[in-house]
Amino acid sequence: MTSAMRAADVLYTQAELEERLDDILCAALSSRRSAAAIAAGIAPLPRAQQEFVLGWAQVAAHNVAELGYQFTAQAPQALALFGRGGTEKWLLHALDAYDKEGLYPACAALKDLAGFKRRTDAAGEGVALTEVTRVLELFLRGLAGRRLQLEAADDTWTDTETIFLPERIACYTSREQNFSLYKAIAVHHWSQARYGSFNVELGPALAAYAEPGRALAWLNLLEAIRLESLVGRSYAGLAALLAALRPELPARLVAARERLSQADSSIADSVLLLPEFYPLPLPEPFPYMGSLHPQRAAEVRGERIAKERRALYTELEQLRQTAQAERNESQAGEPELDVDSSFDTLEFELQIDGEEVTPPEEVAKLIRSIIQDFGEIPEEYLLASGPGAYAAEDPSADEAASEVGESQAVGGRLYDEWDFRRRDYRKDWCVLFESDVLPGDPGYVAAVRVRYAGRIAQLRRRFEALRGEDRLLRRQTEGEDIDFDAAVEAYADCKSGVEPSERLFVQRQRTERNIAVMFMVDMSGSTKGWINTCEREALVLLCEALEALGDRYAIYGFSGWTRKRCEIYRIKTFGESYSEAVRGRIAGVEPRDYTRMGVAIRHLSGILNEVEAKTRILFTLSDGKPDDFHDGYRGDYGIEDTRQALLEARQSGIHPFCVTIDEEARDYLPHMYGPASWVLIDDAGQLPLKTADVYRRLTS
Repeated sequence: MTSAMRAADVLYTQAELEERLDDILCAALSSRRSAAAIAAGIAPLPRAQQEFVLGWAQVAAHNVAELGYQFTAQAPQALALFGRGGTEKWLLHALDAYDKEGLYPACAALKDLAGFKRRTDAAGEGVALTEVTRVLELFLRGLAGRRLQLEAADDTWTDTETIFLPERIACYTSREQNFSLYKAIAVHHWSQARYGSFNVELGPALAAYAEPGRALAWLNLLEAIRLESLVGRSYAGLAALLAALRPELPARLVAARERLSQADSSIADSVLLLPEFYPLPLPEPFPYMGSLHPQRAAEVRGERIAKERRALYTELEQLRQTAQAERNESQAGEPELDVDSSFDTLEFELQIDGEEVTPPEEVAKLIRSIIQDFGEIPEEYLLASGPGAYAAEDPSADEAASEVGESQAVGGRLYDEWDFRRRDYRKDWCVLFESDVLPGDPGYVAAVRVRYAGRIAQLRRRFEALRGEDRLLRRQTEGEDIDFDAAVEAYADCKSGVEPSERLFVQRQRTERNIAVMFMVDMSGSTKGWINTCEREALVLLCEALEALGDRYAIYGFSGWTRKRCEIYRIKTFGESYSEAVRGRIAGVEPRDYTRMGVAIRHLSGILNEVEAKTRILFTLSDGKPDDFHDGYRGDYGIEDTRQALLEARQSGIHPFCVTIDEEARDYLPHMYGPASWVLIDDAGQLPLKTADVYRRLTS
């Protein structure tokens, strides 16, 4: 037996354990609380379990020492009940409670071993929402309509912006069946939002019945039948999934399905059928139905309608002003706007003075969301208004927001963050805000064009050649030209008595580019000065070259100040042209705060995944490693969260790449991006030229 093997078998003594625990739990120990009792409980465990407890104690104590203390005190009993895998889940459950509710509920969760055991035993081959959240989010993102958030709750329902799902499903004996139920629940509640289950005021209709709760339950059932039919018109496979999980319909409901399956059916049709079914006994609800909460959905819908109406007013005013500036002086009056839309497909045609206009992608999403709520764009929405639609009612509201929920209420979006110590996500940990970059010097881009005129012309020629490249297929049986090498060989074969080949031609195969690129620009404070200048110049050169190439591209900046104020700055969206407004935003790119990269990657990957393209690239321009102010994001934590976000992006089909000028990049970028997905530019002054060259090589 080797000395190494023997060392792994030797148990820590109680004194050694006490010394280790004193270091880990020092902030939670006192004259009444010593590490001796805890060490005595851990000492009899096998060496591997002792190491396991000490390692996870450090993870728990990193959040707060009291959690480490409670974990180590309960760990021997937890290992006996759950084993190592179950003990990890038990601790992660408590850490989630700490993130969401605070220290007291987390300690209570650690002490409730029996309750956790009961829930674990009952779960069997169940599936936890945390295991499938990202898969379901990507799945829902591919369906029509506004993007929906997923959140765990005791009840299953939707408020038209969030789908509330059970924390765990264990209704069936196999994980596949339980995941199918999760998927069916998500589809059903997506269809409620998509096909207008809350697009009318349901309160008065239900109040007319002696038992409003009974009427609501029948309405929920009738809506489930209607929605299954509508889903089947566009997604036959999803309708089959729903049908496979529900029980067989009684004859009267089969007849109702015929009446509810018309292409133009709506919630009003279900309400009209309600008097016929209300007196009848309620059948068993479908497994995926959940509940209806019309009042809560109406509140969320009302807030969204008010916000989107103001937003559309502002956007239409900008479009109107642009159109008015482009009109001939002989034309009088303001341009007229018109929208022709379809609720069935959410497609629309926006016209100004009878000419079709393609709005920016963000405006297109806004219009589709309004169509989803009303079935069309109301006529009064086509009036325009001045700027400022997104301003908060109380300018100090954001500053006063000290909790994540308050921050979200004034426009933030929640994202998970990867904690490598836990090997799990911190749920809804970061709050992200998106806004436009304020325009800078209007003459800046023109000055850069003059400074780099020769290089821009060269880049344009290279990019135009890249766009027009054809692939030559030689030795073909037919083609546009003769393959002279093949012809010479055939002639030689004839002379030597060998039967010549018939493959004597060259075919030109047109190379079709189907690429979408998201440029993610570091706007942290460390870019102040000449680095910021180089970044802005690089963006100008990229835009000038990409306009010749024709690839779809967007540009966003990122920065932030702690997890409660993560910032994304729009410079150019996918739907925007390289306009004066975009050039003004490039000029306005300036250093901000810190570099919390993981949440920015997750947000921008989501935007990029909404673009239909064969190849999607997330192209980062940065000057340093992930970093943030005073909340533990520096060092390994930030690097591992960023790496996890990049892995998530790759799993969704995105190709990440990073251009950096950080001389220490070799220490961390290969781990984050992989060995071949980053490049270091030693001379920051070369950043504008090298970035365009890197992009050309990357996409050719």
